[in-house]
Amino acid sequence: MSILKTNIGKGINLYVSQMDKFKTLTINIYINNRLSNETAKFALLPSVLKRGSQNYKTYKDITKHLEELYGATFSFSIYKKGERQIAQFRLEITDSSYIKDDITEDGVKFISDILLNPLVVNNGFDSKYVQQEKEKQKNLINSRINEKTKYAVDRCIEEMCKDEDFSIYELGSIDDVEKIDEANLYEYYKKVIKTLPMDIYVVGNVSVDKIKSLFDKYFKIDRTDVVYIPDTPIYKKVDQVKYVQDQLDVTQGKLTLGFRTNVKPGDDEYFPLLVLSGVLGGGPFSKLFINVREKASLAYYAQTRLERFKGLMLIMSGIEIENYQKALDIILKQVEEIKNGNISDYEFDSTIKALNTSMNSVKDSATQISDFYFSQNLSHTNYSIDDFINKINEVTKKDIVAVSKNIQLDTVYFMTKK
Repeated sequence: MSILKTNIGKGINLYVSQMDKFKTLTINIYINNRLSNETAKFALLPSVLKRGSQNYKTYKDITKHLEELYGATFSFSIYKKGERQIAQFRLEITDSSYIKDDITEDGVKFISDILLNPLVVNNGFDSKYVQQEKEKQKNLINSRINEKTKYAVDRCIEEMCKDEDFSIYELGSIDDVEKIDEANLYEYYKKVIKTLPMDIYVVGNVSVDKIKSLFDKYFKIDRTDVVYIPDTPIYKKVDQVKYVQDQLDVTQGKLTLGFRTNVKPGDDEYFPLLVLSGVLGGGPFSKLFINVREKASLAYYAQTRLERFKGLMLIMSGIEIENYQKALDIILKQVEEIKNGNISDYEFDSTIKALNTSMNSVKDSATQISDFYFSQNLSHTNYSIDDFINKINEVTKKDIVAVSKNIQLDTVYFMTKK
């Protein structure tokens, strides 16, 4: 599986993976930004753009056109990779060899129309659309607290990275959303289109030359100086562990531990760190599952998560509130076990197998393939999926112990009852 890179404008890179595995052609466009006080505006843009363009003025018009394109699907996502905020637009159309019409050009034309030819009324976006999408965004921000498991992790990150941009929520704050109107959002949109880096990934049975010619035709943008987005700072020494508690209306406690790994996303040490995370809390074979959940019956769930682009490892668990100290002690003991080299063959082999399965499954989704290569781009690495799998398989227990020595506990967050 190869991916070819070409340039279609200042700060706009086009990547094409030509493969006949799928019956679809998938286009993923990633607009890159920095997390900042404009995060709420950037997060609002895709939902407003998706409401209507000059050629498809309503959501109904857009839906009708997608149906005409043999049931094409169009969606967007907002998320962060490290301190980089990403707006991802995704269009999936049927491979033209399976239908009577070649709709590749129609697809590229449609997605360019949504992004580059927005519905503008009196030098601003449609005020009705902006107000409706603002309300939705505020509801999403307010409803974060309802999903306690995820909210506990978010709160741990906010406290852990209090003075760092990574603490900013990807949808911004209510106050920042309130300040947006149809005029200032449109002015901001023009700056985004002119200055922010874009990465376009196309996966499907199509020639590179054809795709490049179509994007050259429909993505002609008068770009000014493109904003440079620096890599997210990773290294941070922990002088003192922070202990934070939130008292909320809960019956089950949420204990989240945040660690600094001091491993950059492109480091060779990332692979032993990935295996370490699996051994510690990657599944039913892991130390946390077996020792904290099964043997000690101290957690309803206990698992790990890596924030690759910020160099963090998080341990998430749901516990009985009165078991806080017991659970904390036994969780930290599992980390020490790894640092001391106590990794069983079962834990190690099961983790490697699970990671192989997970990485091989990436090949079954065009969007996951795009996301994988986009992540390699941000990491300044050139691994193919098979290269990545091979690097995982080269990891030894000794490598895991070595990388574990640099991991430092930074924050202990506990969501408890009022």
